[in-house]
Amino acid sequence: MIEDKVIQEIKDRLDIVEVVGDFVSLKKSGSSYKALSPFTTEKTPSFFVSPSKQIFKCFSTGKGGDAIEFLKEVDSMTYIEAIKYLGEKYGVEINESESNYVVNTEKESLLIVLNKTKEFFKENLNSSDGKSIAISYFDHRNISKEMVEKFELGYSLDKWDSLYNHLIKNQFEDNQIINAGLILENNNKKYDRFRNRIIFPIHNLSGKVIAFGARIIKDEKNQPKYINSPETSLYIKSKVLYGLYQSKNNIRKEDTCYLVEGYTDVISLFQIEINNVVSSSGTSLTNEQIKLISRYTKNITILFDGDKAGIDASLRGMDLILENDMNVKIVSFPEGEDPDSYSKKVGKDKFLEFIKLNETNLINYKINLLNTKYKDDPVKKSEMIFDIVRSISKIPNSIKRSVFLKEASNLLDINEQALISEMNKLLIGKENKFSPTNNLIKEEKKEDNKTITSAINFYERECVRMLVNYGTTDFEVIGLDRKSFIDYFLNEIEDVEFENKNYLEIIEVFKREFKKDKIIDINYFLTDEFAALKDDIIDLSANKYEISKQWRDKFNIHVSEETDSLKKTTYTNILRLKFRLIRKMINDNMQNLNTSDKVNIDEETIKLHNKLKSAEIDIAKKLGNVTSV
Repeated sequence: MIEDKVIQEIKDRLDIVEVVGDFVSLKKSGSSYKALSPFTTEKTPSFFVSPSKQIFKCFSTGKGGDAIEFLKEVDSMTYIEAIKYLGEKYGVEINESESNYVVNTEKESLLIVLNKTKEFFKENLNSSDGKSIAISYFDHRNISKEMVEKFELGYSLDKWDSLYNHLIKNQFEDNQIINAGLILENNNKKYDRFRNRIIFPIHNLSGKVIAFGARIIKDEKNQPKYINSPETSLYIKSKVLYGLYQSKNNIRKEDTCYLVEGYTDVISLFQIEINNVVSSSGTSLTNEQIKLISRYTKNITILFDGDKAGIDASLRGMDLILENDMNVKIVSFPEGEDPDSYSKKVGKDKFLEFIKLNETNLINYKINLLNTKYKDDPVKKSEMIFDIVRSISKIPNSIKRSVFLKEASNLLDINEQALISEMNKLLIGKENKFSPTNNLIKEEKKEDNKTITSAINFYERECVRMLVNYGTTDFEVIGLDRKSFIDYFLNEIEDVEFENKNYLEIIEVFKREFKKDKIIDINYFLTDEFAALKDDIIDLSANKYEISKQWRDKFNIHVSEETDSLKKTTYTNILRLKFRLIRKMINDNMQNLNTSDKVNIDEETIKLHNKLKSAEIDIAKKLGNVTSV
């Protein structure tokens, strides 16, 4: 295992904003940063990062934690892989002896064997066959040595079992190699999946190889031009974009992503210093791939081959881009050209100039297609018009929809109201299908039959939230002798029995460590030891946590006081919790009085009632207003 001191050094050096920023486009929001969730398709930001606490919180999924947890969630890293990634990023050396750990997950095993395979394919370029075949191919395609290194291109030898024998020699087992999709079996014989092909490693967002694409060098009958790794737990084709690892920072910088079809298209554009480009690797664009791009930009420009077959079919998949509230433009190249060939022919400046002059939005592209292909065919024309309206209906923003409808009306010379009418039918149908009103109303209703119990739950949370966020603070509380927050807090809630068991356990951990003269913060809980408490800790410490107007009105809470007067907020939160607990005890005691024999009322019950009422009035006076607590 990696030594604890090494892990701690990495944690001390890292900046969670930098780590998350490699995967998500963050925007400053007060003292925190916010973004669209990388885990869901959403329209408004619910993902927050706190630099002061070094944590993230996704309110749409409930996920949260430190930088290591983020890497595990966003890029399917194992704990060790996350540590290694951060160590490399922040210059902390991890010796081989320190990382000599037992592989205990399938993903770890796959990553190891795939990245060992990548190195083998790269080394093959230095072999005699590699130099005469693969390097000659790169030279023929004008792929520079720099691009070969940047994309870690390789070569698979023209042999049946060169890779298999290499991996076995390096002590990998058959099941590991098979699960990674590197070999095939036939009649109890094993042979390499990729033979005599140029290898294009496919990377995840952190740069680890998760699959391979392989292109045949010379066209042969009955042989596909490209073959790819089969899907594994690491590699799901619909969720991967080739080149995103190399281009993600430039996509963010340029605020535009060029989407092409093939591996060589990506490499050729990089070679002329257009570095904000990815490939869908020949698949129709998927919702997951759009979501990946949306982490870095809302603008996608799709570069079509000039002679690409089935453009019409591909256009239908692009509605997903509009549905995800993204801006999409389309460029078609001259017949016989593709981004690879055209970029090599004209260079960077003229390539970008061509894009600027020829790009058009999806709606206009479809209208132009209709006017050039179907204007004399009433049936086809009506179908295309409906397809255009359907595309516009996918746009979430109503103002954008209106603008596109008006433009479509003008260009198609069709009454705008007719288009609006058709779109409304689509929108109403979608609303009925996906948003049942009754279910929404049912979900939004809050079960609040017992106000006192609700208030207790709320104030328990508020008290523990103060402890989690301000436990290390020193201050003098309302004239009391106690100087530290933790000392005051633990003393005041000593006689309070919290109903939420996780909150009670959090308090016990603070108390245990305080007795050892150790004042802890939230990072103390972000370990496997406190896995059951981690979600609560993150939730309590996340900055997006706000008290709704309903709760403020119901329980007379003045949230502005928290930052203005930490002493007062802490003091009143604990008092309000005690006040509600006493009221609950009074109600319970009143039930005993109401159900008891009126002639023989229990004297102890009456004494308890009077004692509780006295305590209630005492706390109410302290709070300053008996009738508004």
